[in-house]
Amino acid sequence: MAGLSEAFSGFSTDDIPAAQQFYGETLGLDVSEEHGMLFLHLAGGKDVLVYPKGPAHAPATYTVLNFPVEDVPGTVAELRAKGVEFEKYAGTPGETDDDFVFRKGGPLIAWFTDPGGNILSIIARD
Repeated sequence: MAGLSEAFSGFSTDDIPAAQQFYGETLGLDVSEEHGMLFLHLAGGKDVLVYPKGPAHAPATYTVLNFPVEDVPGTVAELRAKGVEFEKYAGTPGETDDDFVFRKGGPLIAWFTDPGGNILSIIARD
């Protein structure tokens, strides 16, 4: 279809200022706000839109962003020192360990949420 070769992804939040602080200051991403919406400027020239949904916001029940890193446990420790709380999924095959890292098949991965409750991950770079 003509004109549909370019796209970007997006997800909602209930608090744009909190999201801007989290993504910009806590995670250290390049962010900008325009027309009440937040843009995350990621490596490779890719942007992700975080848009306000107010009280109707429901956090995504799946991982909306995966951040590839060289050292998953080290990055988890660094982000925890900044106040990021990681998820500890119990009762699932290959539970996350005491360091909040899933180590039982596939790449090392750890999950956390943004202020809107959306799920994000730190995942081992191949």
